[in-house]
Amino acid sequence: MALIIPTQLKLKPPNPLQNQILHPQVGFITVRTKKTSCSFRDFLNSHKVSLRIGGFDGSVFKTRVCDDGGAIPFMPSSSSDVDTGRSSSSGSRDGYVALFVRMLGLDNDPLDREQAMVALWKYSLGGKSCVDNVMQFHGAVNLTVNLLKSDSDSACEAAAGILRTISSFNVYRNTVAESGAVEEITGMLRRPSLSSNVKAQSICTLWNLSVDEKVRVKLANLELLPLLIKFLEDEDIQVKEAAGGVLANLALSHSNHRIMVEAGVIPKLANLLKSSEEGYKVVRKEARNALLEFAKDEYYRILLLEEGLVLVPLIGEAAYKSFKPSLHSWPSLPDGTKIEQHSKAPSRYGASELLIGLNIENQNLDEAKKNAIVGRTQQQFLARIGAIEMEGENKSNSESSSSGRFTLLPWFDGVARLVLILGLDDESAIARAADLIADSSVNEHMRLSFKEAGAIKHLSQLLNHPNETVRFPVIRALERLSISNDVCQIIEANGVVYPLINSLMHVDTSGSLTEMILNILTRILDPNKEMKSKFYAGPVNGSKGGWNAARNSQSPGYPSEMADSQSTSSVQTMDVEDVVDSAFLARITEILKTSSPNLQKKAASILEFVTVDEPCVEKVISADIASGLDCVFQQKSFSDTEAEMYVQKPELLALEVEEAGQAISAACRLFTRLLEFEHFRSTIDIQHFTTLLRKILISEIPVRNKDWVASCLVKLSSFSRPNLDFENPVTMDVTLYETIPRLIDQIKTSFSPEVREAAVIELNRIISEGVVDSTSVVASKGGIFPLVKLIEEGSDRAIEASLAILYNLSMDSENHAAIIAAGAVPILRRIVLSQKPEWTRALHLLRTLPT
Repeated sequence: MALIIPTQLKLKPPNPLQNQILHPQVGFITVRTKKTSCSFRDFLNSHKVSLRIGGFDGSVFKTRVCDDGGAIPFMPSSSSDVDTGRSSSSGSRDGYVALFVRMLGLDNDPLDREQAMVALWKYSLGGKSCVDNVMQFHGAVNLTVNLLKSDSDSACEAAAGILRTISSFNVYRNTVAESGAVEEITGMLRRPSLSSNVKAQSICTLWNLSVDEKVRVKLANLELLPLLIKFLEDEDIQVKEAAGGVLANLALSHSNHRIMVEAGVIPKLANLLKSSEEGYKVVRKEARNALLEFAKDEYYRILLLEEGLVLVPLIGEAAYKSFKPSLHSWPSLPDGTKIEQHSKAPSRYGASELLIGLNIENQNLDEAKKNAIVGRTQQQFLARIGAIEMEGENKSNSESSSSGRFTLLPWFDGVARLVLILGLDDESAIARAADLIADSSVNEHMRLSFKEAGAIKHLSQLLNHPNETVRFPVIRALERLSISNDVCQIIEANGVVYPLINSLMHVDTSGSLTEMILNILTRILDPNKEMKSKFYAGPVNGSKGGWNAARNSQSPGYPSEMADSQSTSSVQTMDVEDVVDSAFLARITEILKTSSPNLQKKAASILEFVTVDEPCVEKVISADIASGLDCVFQQKSFSDTEAEMYVQKPELLALEVEEAGQAISAACRLFTRLLEFEHFRSTIDIQHFTTLLRKILISEIPVRNKDWVASCLVKLSSFSRPNLDFENPVTMDVTLYETIPRLIDQIKTSFSPEVREAAVIELNRIISEGVVDSTSVVASKGGIFPLVKLIEEGSDRAIEASLAILYNLSMDSENHAAIIAAGAVPILRRIVLSQKPEWTRALHLLRTLPT
């Protein structure tokens, strides 16, 4: 390799120079050579070679070469000597850099290469000018990378150290990345025994290189990621910091997220972030930076929640100045539950008032309430002293609530912080907190945690906020929280129905806000609650309360004093007539006419709840509800124009049919309820609705959604034609398209032998009565295979009924192949040979089959 070497050093001795150099940071650096020729020693002695290695303090140290190749260090005797040394050695120093680079050559002794590498590493610590001197020799980086293969820890540490120094400068970073350093470092880190210093220097080099986007893609591979994750648990804190820094930089590239998450990086980083050990400040910072990048993805945010971390907005210290701590005469839990005061009279010396929190005799609080109290106390204390966003968070980055910055906190602190922000005056901060509450309410644990922390009370009050940018995330948060039945009851108790109805009257029909409002109202105004209250109002498991009270008392964190009040249905706790007015009913009817099947289903459910109160039925009929039901029954997914779409995108049509079936089922429940009133029957065209429902019954909606359609048809036919025999086309359609498919489904899927036996007996009765096309429907719905299976596993009655059905099916030769493919022949032969009571039927069936 051609190198630029000063003229006085172009003499090539058999072996390189051996020097021992005193460095201000590391002491002596030994450069070993073998015994040289006399001419080479004379050359060195005659020139009185002085070597200077640049250090951080700029000190100069000299060595004089002896005849035996050794070095005798000495300090300058005066400042004048130092100055003289500086001026005389400044030029020769660069020459020695060239010599040390030359000593890195592959043809030199390994120990000489190691000592030269150590010297160059220490020299490079002098700053960019020293690095520039090294980098003027184009082969220096490649020779350094080659030395990473050395078995010596000292050589590997020096090589990784100088690569770390060089890669810290932007101008040389690509050179290091293109030299194969990443691959060599990866191979070196896989060694089973490696010193902490080597690991730290190597990973810090990767830390510098990972600043570049192109290098990050190269680093995020299945070989290096497991090593970095393993080093997060290393005993050396510097190795932890370096590994965390590399992972934090890799997380900056969204394309790396999937492979990093699959490698298991989130649990490891979460454990480091939650660690409270001393000296982990840098590690926690890098772990937080990486996890915040993952938190930008909705799915990965759920993984963070599973690790006990909650995303919290940084709104700035100024926003917390509006925090007003509540000064109550008696303490209460964060969710607003009052703690019973046993001592009515004040204490003689005022101790009970001074130490009011210690005067709580009832200490039987569950874990959820205790966590809520601890979280509230900690966050309120930090807010009072003005340190709530100081620790671990950049103060300059959190001054504006619109900055969009976030941090991660343990879940009990994060929940308390979000609830605290809801009580501030900053509208932007409130909106961000409400959005994060909605995003965090992904499981029952988090929903109950927000309930215990008092979020429901704040969110309910914010429904009346004049700013729409605040109301939208508040409604979204309530919608996600209301998924929990226990939390939904608390939401209802806070009087959210009227504000929600008011908001529903002022939003667009197709907007997402309408769907969220309807979701909440559907869960609160649930018609099934009234039915449950009728059937489960008595004691359950020996308890005094009803079904709701027994269920709620088993839920963690549910206030016992509220269990009795929540055991009643919404009908009993709310005046339905106050909710229902002409404008509200007109809005619901408009949703039935113009919205998607999903919204139609919710609107129909709310109207069904309203019709439980008979005085409200007249209002519902007057709102032209019949036209809304007519629109629901004429779903576009049933039209002929959808056939082409079914061929191109069958999954989309299947989804539409599923949603349409749910909407129709809800509308049929409402329709059946309204048919009980003469006024409603007189306002509708019974024949028109019969035609619509028959078309739906024949359609491909799921069988479970056809039961209410069949009920409506039977009820309508009773008003138009009292004859209920099989000659009635309505009864025929119900039998073919609802009853028979439902019975086959029970035979296929039920785990109960009694249910399967009852289903097959009922199916045999229908077929034996000669219902037209009944056997073809059984075959087309896949009933042959479960019937054959039932012959082998069922009871005597089930076997007899199954044989009778299969015999009727065998009359059509097109069914023979399916019966034989289901394995009926061997089973039938065993029955005949066993002389069981059903052997004659089995024999008749065998004779009809081509065996």
